[in-house]
Amino acid sequence: MNTLGNTPTDGDLVDWDRDHNLHPWADTAGFGATEYMRVNTADGIYLWDASGKRYIDGPGGMWCTQIGYGRQDMADAISAQVMQMPYASPWSFTTEPAAVLARMIAERTPGDLNTVHFTTGGSTAVDTALRTALFMNKRLGRPNKKIIIGREKGYHGSTFLAATVTGKERFETSFDKAQDLVRFLPDVNPYHRPNDMSLEDWCNAKIADLENLIAEVGADKIAAFIAEPILCSGGVIVPPPGYHKRTLEICRAHDILYISDEVVTGFGRLGHWFASEDVFGIVPDIITCAKGLTSGYLPLGACIISDAVIKRISDAPGDDVFYNGYTYTGHPVSCAAAIKNIEIMESEDILGHVQRVTPHFRARLQQIKDRFPIVGDVRGDGLLGCIECRPDLNDQSYEADVKFGQKLDDACEELGLLLRPFGNMAVFSPPLIITPDQIDDMFDIMEAGMTRVSEGYEKS
Repeated sequence: MNTLGNTPTDGDLVDWDRDHNLHPWADTAGFGATEYMRVNTADGIYLWDASGKRYIDGPGGMWCTQIGYGRQDMADAISAQVMQMPYASPWSFTTEPAAVLARMIAERTPGDLNTVHFTTGGSTAVDTALRTALFMNKRLGRPNKKIIIGREKGYHGSTFLAATVTGKERFETSFDKAQDLVRFLPDVNPYHRPNDMSLEDWCNAKIADLENLIAEVGADKIAAFIAEPILCSGGVIVPPPGYHKRTLEICRAHDILYISDEVVTGFGRLGHWFASEDVFGIVPDIITCAKGLTSGYLPLGACIISDAVIKRISDAPGDDVFYNGYTYTGHPVSCAAAIKNIEIMESEDILGHVQRVTPHFRARLQQIKDRFPIVGDVRGDGLLGCIECRPDLNDQSYEADVKFGQKLDDACEELGLLLRPFGNMAVFSPPLIITPDQIDDMFDIMEAGMTRVSEGYEKS
């Protein structure tokens, strides 16, 4: 049928989605077969599906719906920019939203991170950061200094370079990566340390991992170390105290750029504009951000580069060009959305709100651990949390973990809570406007779902 001028039925939408819309991370065996939940409306922290059933958005979209859904002031700002100047080529022009937003970001970043290169999202922001590190070294006459150090369980995106430095070992696929450009450090999750090892000793061991890798590869061959302040998609892994400061010191000593991937942690998730300095006490060379930059209303990312790195690039001998950019770099409508997003967060003191409700959020996480023996660990910071279960000591395979996670997800969905299961883990990153009562509602449903699925599983 011709879709123009016709109102599709529910059946049409299901068929068209299955037949024509290839979703991210789709199982190849399910191409054209999987039916996804269709969400029609949203408001605040809630989503409604096509049948009208309401859900609490536990993952906050994809870690990004900071100011919540249904903001008329955001819609007005976007609409006004569409009518005034919907697009301008970044190769030939600038626009007021792009210039204003670049300044607003520079005012909120730590240290000398003052140069902003706008991208289309988090993956392209990471690609830009990595390309910048390699570009700097070639400008400095060090073309072999190009290895990137990543971490097991780190996630940085799905473009070629971003996927290359992603270390989520359970998500190996047939997609190619530039394996020659990356080396990975072992898991930093304190929960997985030996039972008789202190946090301090665990941190020492993780620092030794970095030192040993640099010695093995050679500092003259390593361009950058990329690290999320909290490894979010890896299971909201919070490295041991002091880890980030010590890794930064080692990078500085070996002239290795430190890239802080704040695509998730930036823009309020931990109660600060950026977590690198305010939470972890470091000023990196490059920060990447996206997601909460626009609260998911429009796509936008940014790679923020320090003055020191910019100076090294510009002072190097010979003429060259920063050969990186996108058709939608500095897109004026996306930038206008980001400006309004920052204005809303400031006028409503959303950062302060996150800091005030975080203790209650963490207390409810801990309550789940105390109540359910199959819960091995709860962790997080700000409005970012993870529940890690050990459902069956006799079968700790990935397949068993996925089966348990799917059961928990199904139970909570039936009760009105959307989760994002990662195997035996469930992560939370709700909209930052969530109230204490809504936090209770969310975790009450989580506990009810856990009660349904935990029977019959062995104690961890």
